[in-house]
Amino acid sequence: MAVEGRLKKRKRAHRRGHLAEYLAALYLVLKGYRILALRYRTPLGEIDIIARKGELVAMVEVKARRAETTAVDAVSFESQRRIRAAADVWLARMRGTGHLSLRFDIVAILPWSWPRHFRDAF
Repeated sequence: MAVEGRLKKRKRAHRRGHLAEYLAALYLVLKGYRILALRYRTPLGEIDIIARKGELVAMVEVKARRAETTAVDAVSFESQRRIRAAADVWLARMRGTGHLSLRFDIVAILPWSWPRHFRDAF
């Protein structure tokens, strides 16, 4: 019974994470960004959202938390390292990205409030 409970909890967290990513993507689109990739996976790490606005590419980590401080704090140095490594893989695979600026952002999805976009968070 305990194993079933953990599996249900994990599934619920997984669904909540995907919903948060979709909400963050919609929010970024409303702010004028174009979504290039959702859940971009590499052997070195994953990027939740890759978005572009003009000559800027934002690698966005999405965190759904009760408070914005806990959302930002949830992106550990190890997570940042993995996201940067995945961004290097994405840049290497894409042609014509040499002129683009790269930024690492966090979007915090908070209950009953608009998402918070932390530009250049790490």
